[in-house]
Amino acid sequence: MTAATASSPVVAPRVQRVPWPAKYLALSVIWGSSFLLMKVGLHAMAPVQIACLRIVTGASVILGLLHLTGGRLPTGRRTWAHLLVSGLFLSALPFVLFAWGETRVPSALAGIGNATTPLATVVCTFLFLPSARVGSSRLVAVLVGFLGVVVIMQPWTADRPDLAGFAATLAGGACYGVGWTYNRRFLAGVDFGGLSQPAATLLVGAILMVPTTLGWWLLSRSTHPTPWTLVHDGSGTATWLAVGAVLVLGVVGTGLAYMLQFDVVRAAGPTVASTITYLIPVVSVVLGAALLSEHLTGWEYAGAAIVLSAAVVVSRPTRGAR
Repeated sequence: MTAATASSPVVAPRVQRVPWPAKYLALSVIWGSSFLLMKVGLHAMAPVQIACLRIVTGASVILGLLHLTGGRLPTGRRTWAHLLVSGLFLSALPFVLFAWGETRVPSALAGIGNATTPLATVVCTFLFLPSARVGSSRLVAVLVGFLGVVVIMQPWTADRPDLAGFAATLAGGACYGVGWTYNRRFLAGVDFGGLSQPAATLLVGAILMVPTTLGWWLLSRSTHPTPWTLVHDGSGTATWLAVGAVLVLGVVGTGLAYMLQFDVVRAAGPTVASTITYLIPVVSVVLGAALLSEHLTGWEYAGAAIVLSAAVVVSRPTRGAR
């Protein structure tokens, strides 16, 4: 780690120039608005197309920045095998799940689904990191969080959200918990700092999206003659605006955001970084209501409050921890 850092002296000043709390707040706004951008993109693009363009654009941006800063990608077959799993759970899979989920639920509700990340992190830590202290209070908070999810789903009423769509957003949020726990278990010793690991993560995600997009296209050739064919949904949103929203999502919400996320994790730790999910639903709900005229039910707001309260308990540092 010391040798790798010394070989790229330009990386450290860039990381320290902006304090991590500023990056934390920027991430909350960027990722909170990503659900709005996906919703706009769906007016002309399929979920898989959105995920593919988002990852490819984000990977291009961060690989370019890696080259400009003199950084390098990790090396070793074992490392890249672990990065394959990390890239799946931190980019390709959740991006597809969130985009598909938003075809069936409002963007505000999709943002609330993202709040399951800290809960999934605790469950994965308990399963895959037996030496880590989880604590009974955190396990109880996870159960309470799942109760909040049930309240949001409202299985006892007819006015409930689309269960498949909301389940997809929940799975997308859980993917981040799985991915960050996997990184902590298998990739903690191979991070060269700077843009090395986030660039590798998005590069793997872009590679994974190639066969995924081709497979989707083979099943959708009746409506999409080519993988890049755009099909407008008939709304008043211009096609260029839909594509532009996804490009912004790729450049800012993926490329630059992943750079900020890894900086926050390194500076403040994964537990603090996971608390970004407290603010993401707030941003997504405000933007959904203000710009898309979306409205949630009282049960959905109540369930969201329960989930976020559980996430706060889950993310508190353990007794004696720094």
